[in-house]
Amino acid sequence: MTNEDLEFEEPEIIYIPDEEGNEEEFEVIMKFEVDGSDQKYMMVVPLASENDEEDEVYAFRYEEEGDDLKLYTIEDEEEWNMVEETFNTLLGELEEQN
Repeated sequence: MTNEDLEFEEPEIIYIPDEEGNEEEFEVIMKFEVDGSDQKYMMVVPLASENDEEDEVYAFRYEEEGDDLKLYTIEDEEEWNMVEETFNTLLGELEEQN
């Protein structure tokens, strides 16, 4: 495969305020719905990383209303386990394709 075969997609960037109200940039790496649920989830990584270690991935449940995006933290352990399992499954499928 050559570089010409690769399609470049513009990354989706969202801004999430931290505890002090400063907006931080995050890149959306994956959006998905969990089977048997009408909930939507997104996985994001911070763009401004202060260390060279592997970035931590954050998961949020989200709702879109027009141009507005509402993010909800996942606090329920059962919901978190379901999201993590789905993410790992999708990530594995993507790696198999490459």
